[in-house]
Amino acid sequence: MTKRILITALVALAVLGAIFGTKYSAMQKAQAAMAGMKLQPVTVSVATVADATWSNALVAVGSLESFRGITVKSELAGTVREVSASSGAVVAQGAPLVRIDTSTEEAQLAGLEAQARLAEINLNRARDLRNSGSNTRGELDTAEATFASAQAAVAQLRTLIAKKNISAPFAGRLGIVKVYPGQYIAVGDPLFVLESIDPIHVDFSLPQQDLSRLSVGQAVRLLVDAYPGERFDGAITAISPRVSDTTRSVDLRATLPNASGSLRPGMYARVEVLLAPTEHALVLPASAIVHNPYGETVYVVEKGVASQRFIKTGPQQGDLVLVLSGLKAGDQVVTSGQIKLRNGSEVRVDNSAAPLANPAPKPSES
Repeated sequence: MTKRILITALVALAVLGAIFGTKYSAMQKAQAAMAGMKLQPVTVSVATVADATWSNALVAVGSLESFRGITVKSELAGTVREVSASSGAVVAQGAPLVRIDTSTEEAQLAGLEAQARLAEINLNRARDLRNSGSNTRGELDTAEATFASAQAAVAQLRTLIAKKNISAPFAGRLGIVKVYPGQYIAVGDPLFVLESIDPIHVDFSLPQQDLSRLSVGQAVRLLVDAYPGERFDGAITAISPRVSDTTRSVDLRATLPNASGSLRPGMYARVEVLLAPTEHALVLPASAIVHNPYGETVYVVEKGVASQRFIKTGPQQGDLVLVLSGLKAGDQVVTSGQIKLRNGSEVRVDNSAAPLANPAPKPSES
């Protein structure tokens, strides 16, 4: 029995050995065939690292503010008799806007003016009598005080009437007018907005580390979503003397001409503070960069072979990136097909479908 089991085991081992031997031989032949097979070059597109002038700018988000802007309110209560203001109209300084009823004050003014004339007559008579010695110095003083008081009452009532005739304190454009003849308005009721928007301000802030690169008169460029592709130029007109305790940033104001009225208060804008450009900067398309947790790399093509290289990059403008180190002008870098490459891969260059590299790209919908 034991001899039969032993024979069976030996036969099984011989069969398994033959199977494994056949498989191993086949694998060896396949590996030899693959080793002798030459890999086809990988098709890629390339771009040349360019020596260019790189424009530098500090970028922030700002808010547009009126050169002058107020909400016109009534200092006095009363019934509106006349509205000269029209929604959206451009008005000159001193132009009449709203007239509140002054009939009561005008009637009172007539009485006060009559009292003032009588006080003036009494004062002149008292002076004549004093010159002839027919009255006392105290009577002349009383007449002078009565006349001065009457004049002050007249001036006070005239000022009150003037305040009920509301005019534009400066030239500008009116907002939506929501006051009508016959309407009663209380003290402090808002009537409409008056904005002067040419020129116009933009307020923004930058980190404190940029403070040494900022100065009054420095050029700025503005871009707003309402006018894609359009740029508005201005200059810094004010720098806050204090850095924020919470954000450690400094507040700035720039002023821009706005004769067309395109820019409106309340708009958000992208503000670019222009700095001196960098000469002989190395620039390459952003599509060439492979981002990894351990750094940024590109594939450089030399004599038909791709080799991976670590680089250090700076700011980006559109599709272009500033290269700080790792490349030199004239290097050929792969811009598409990197996923198929490894160090030493042979490549075939085909730029027929190379990615675009525009410093100011625009979406096709715009």
